[in-house]
Amino acid sequence: MDRFEAMAVFVKVAESDSLSAAARGLGLSLTSVSRQITALEQRLGTQLVVRTTRRLALTEEGRLYHAQARRILAEVEEAEQALAAQQAEPAGRLHVGAPTLIGRLRLAPLLPEILGRHPRLDVDLTLTDRPVNLVEDGIDVAIRIGRQPDSSLIARRLGTLRMQVCAAPGYLARRGAPATPADLAGHDCLVFAEAPGAASWPFQMPEGRVMVPVSSRIRANSLDAVVAAALGGAGLVRAPSWQLADAVAAGRLVPVLTGYERPSTPVQALFLPNRLLSPKIRLFVDFLAERWGGGEFGPGTGPAA
Repeated sequence: MDRFEAMAVFVKVAESDSLSAAARGLGLSLTSVSRQITALEQRLGTQLVVRTTRRLALTEEGRLYHAQARRILAEVEEAEQALAAQQAEPAGRLHVGAPTLIGRLRLAPLLPEILGRHPRLDVDLTLTDRPVNLVEDGIDVAIRIGRQPDSSLIARRLGTLRMQVCAAPGYLARRGAPATPADLAGHDCLVFAEAPGAASWPFQMPEGRVMVPVSSRIRANSLDAVVAAALGGAGLVRAPSWQLADAVAAGRLVPVLTGYERPSTPVQALFLPNRLLSPKIRLFVDFLAERWGGGEFGPGTGPAA
């Protein structure tokens, strides 16, 4: 059994609806594909695929093996491309993961520029606010906010993000401005959160970082939604300063509690150590570092001002 070929066949099967669909995509007979999967399972000593008359499904072991096999095949493809092109022109598909807001407003508008420069490069962009696993999710480069506990990843700083608390002038005229974070207990707060539960906002106090409970008059899993509610006078919102900058400049929102703001948080590109020499990853991260400038995200960061 050719282990590399069997691995490629398995990945195709895992990403197809059936063995016959995989066979057609590979230009092989159904018998050949089935034999390769069976031989691979025997070699690994575990079942990878559950076959039924109508469809197939991966076992838990099959899902784990698929993630690793897909990464290995991608690395082999990149190595061959790098040698063929002598690393002169990055090529292939780059899988990028990013937080929803930064991805939509700061990253996506830059993609036409880099793709125009490099016509052999393709990008798959996944926007999600949940942490991603680079191996299991098949992500080449992940854009993340905050310091990362996973020291096994390579991190490159791209910029910083500062959070502000703001409210509309009309709301502050009705309810007054909080003088200290403790005053938030008597205010309507507009909370960005992925899940229900008690809400709290971090502030910088003399004793250090303090989480202050807030009452969530409106809770949403979209920063756009809570910022829009703040603009309408519904309450106080805590959001990235660059997202609020235009409204603050126009007087539609007023910053409060500025003396209690936390230090800026790093925005980083993360990638696996064994992908460090990948031309397309290096090119993409260098491009973002150049365009974002390494400083605080603001309304002039990139073309999506």
